[in-house]
Order: sequence, then structure tokens, then C-alpha cells
Amino acid sequence: MQTPSNLIFWILFLTFVVFMLVLDLGVFNRKAHAVSLREALTWTVLWVSLAAGFAVLLYFHGHRMTGDAVHANRQLSLEFITGYLVEEALSVDNLFVFLLIFRYFKVPSELQHKVLFWGILGAVVMRALFIGAGVTLLNRFHWIMYLFGAFLVYAGIKLLFQSEEEENPADSFITRFAQKHLRLTDDFADGSFTVLRKGVRYFTKLALVLIVIETTDVIFAVDSIPAVLAVTRQPYVVFTSNIFAILGLRALYFALAGLMELFHLLNYGLAIILMFIGVKMLGANYFEIPTVWALGVIVAVLAGSVVLSVLIRPKELRNAGE
Repeated sequence: MQTPSNLIFWILFLTFVVFMLVLDLGVFNRKAHAVSLREALTWTVLWVSLAAGFAVLLYFHGHRMTGDAVHANRQLSLEFITGYLVEEALSVDNLFVFLLIFRYFKVPSELQHKVLFWGILGAVVMRALFIGAGVTLLNRFHWIMYLFGAFLVYAGIKLLFQSEEEENPADSFITRFAQKHLRLTDDFADGSFTVLRKGVRYFTKLALVLIVIETTDVIFAVDSIPAVLAVTRQPYVVFTSNIFAILGLRALYFALAGLMELFHLLNYGLAIILMFIGVKMLGANYFEIPTVWALGVIVAVLAGSVVLSVLIRPKELRNAGE
């Protein structure tokens, strides 16, 4: 049962999320425009700073915010940082998919922000449902933990051996289904999702892109939610770490859009992280990996994959230079 103070913090956090989304779309991005690198970096720094500030807040007021007097504030803060870092790392992998989708549909740069905004708004709602379901299942059925752990190990192995010639997610069953069953235009209709033509309501090409983005986020959530639940069972910490990562995802996309090819080895790092978290979940009843150690492993693997990506050029660039 939630304590009054716990409920107040839930309300305050959700109010903060709504305020930031309204501020983003209603004030800073009222008109569609191509997001500059400087603007994207500014928003990225802002979101990372807000997440860091929230970790500090948890450190000093964790008991009151989660309503759990058993967890130490320091532990809650560490769990949030670890969960946030896992989500942020997995989100970077999402950015590659967004780039493929935008290239496939030839979405103008000035409309990409709008698609990501509404896509992320839908992601917030879906993540809340996924987290609620995941926490409930883990609390009621202990064996679900082993299922989640095994799935994460499988996801990591699959990512490790993923072919570079994977099918473009934009050219998928969902795309073909929507094109077959929805009235769609062949243009972006000045950035609208629907348009009325000759008395008939059509979905635009931009609406189709949004459907594909939302669908891919559901797939991403299947990986990311169990990964964070392996770090913490605190619903408040799982939800807030997810939301901070998701809200900063849009700015991170525009900040890294031109640099994504530099992170060609990141997939291997993410695969190792997923397998590590899966093993941690599978062995929870037999051995304990302290959160601070898990955080250290995740940071080391991410840093290593980024450094190696910079030092070892992609195969095609290396061949071109020979």
C-alpha cells in the first residue's frame, strides 16, 4: 500500500514529465524545424543533468519517494543510476533503428522531431504498462525471474551474432499491414498526421512513420524492462530511470545522428551487458552481485565498446583506406 508521501512524489514526477513535454512542444518547438547540433547537445546535457539531480534527490530522500524504509537511500540512488545507464545504453541502439526508419521513408529533417516527440509520448504510456505488468508478475510468480533472465541472455546472444544485413525495421509486417488496410497519402501533408481530401479522411505518410516508431518501441521495451527489473524491483526507480532515458532520447538522436557510424562496435557491448544482467537475474538465489559492481561492469563495457569503435574503423572504411 502506498504511503501519502509516496503518492505525492508519484504525482510530482508525472507533473514534471507533463510540464517538460508541454514546454518542449508548446514553447521551444512550436514550429517544425531541423534541430541543430548545438540545440540537440543543449537538450541532451539538460536531460542528463536532470537525471543526475534526481539521483541526488533519491540519495537524500529515497525512503520518502519510494515508500520503502528497508532500502537505504544510497542503494536506491545506485539502482536508479544503474537502471538509467542501462536504459540510456539500450536507447542508443534504438537510435540506429530510428535512423534507418527515417532514411527509408525519406522523412524531412524538420519533421523528424515531431515524430519522435509523439513516439516518445506513446512510449511513456507503454513503458508504464510494461513496468506495472513486470513488477506484478515478479511479485506474484518468483519463477518469472528465471524466464526474464533467460530471455535477456538469449537477447544478448542474438544481438552478438546479429547479421549486418538485417531487414530494415521500416520494411516490416506492420508497414505492409498499414499500407494495405489504411487510407494513406504518398506525401507528408505539411507535417500533419491526417488530412481531409475530397471529403475523405486520410492518414499521411508521417502517420505511417509514427506507427512504425511506436511498434519498434514495444519491441525495445521487451528487452529493456526486464533488464532494469534485474537491477531493482522498486517500481518508482524502474519507472523514473526509464522515463528519464526516454525523454532524453529525442535530443540524443539529433546529437548523435551524424556520428552513429562511429559506434559500430556498440552492439557487442550491449550484447555483453544484456547477457551479464541475464546471468545476474538467473543466479539471484545463488550469488549476489552488488549494484555498485554491476554499475562498474556496465560502465566498463560501454566505455570499452565506444573506445574500440573509435580505434577500430568499420570494415568498409578500412578497405577504402587501403
